[in-house]
Amino acid sequence: MNPKKPRDKRELCYPFIFETSLKCDFEIATDELCCQVGAVLSHLAPDADIAPMLADLAVLQRLIYNLNGSVRGKLGIFDTDLEWLKARYDHYNEASRGRVTGFVLPQGPQPIPTLHLCRCGSKKVVRLLVRLEESGVSFDPILYRFANLLANFFFVLTVYLKQLWQVPEVPYVSINY
Repeated sequence: MNPKKPRDKRELCYPFIFETSLKCDFEIATDELCCQVGAVLSHLAPDADIAPMLADLAVLQRLIYNLNGSVRGKLGIFDTDLEWLKARYDHYNEASRGRVTGFVLPQGPQPIPTLHLCRCGSKKVVRLLVRLEESGVSFDPILYRFANLLANFFFVLTVYLKQLWQVPEVPYVSINY
């Protein structure tokens, strides 16, 4: 059964919600990711050490929504966005001096767990891009690059905050690999 759009717009949460295409799933996943970034922002106090991160996350929210519309609509992620995010990744990675070299458990005070959820959400976005391409939807490959970089960026932010707040990393050593 494929429900029909209701006549009453109050009963429709999103114009494409009844679509069976993965485009809608992609858009919902990127919307959720943007909301999680908003949750991270709500947990950060604007002190001198955190102010640049607040500004970066505010920029990222807009870029995530640009990513959101880049499959159904016009491309909204550009080389300049990718280069900006790489520079911000390098900034936080250098500031944390490459502290993490293996797997760690995703824990710590807020917003660190939420940043880990952003990391996972970015991976889900990458997987949806894979499924979209597999289903025949074409899009610019920069979307793969940007979404993968997003996942790595969110991880490096967790490392940076833990170092800044002197929260120890808890290593995880897999028994499976």
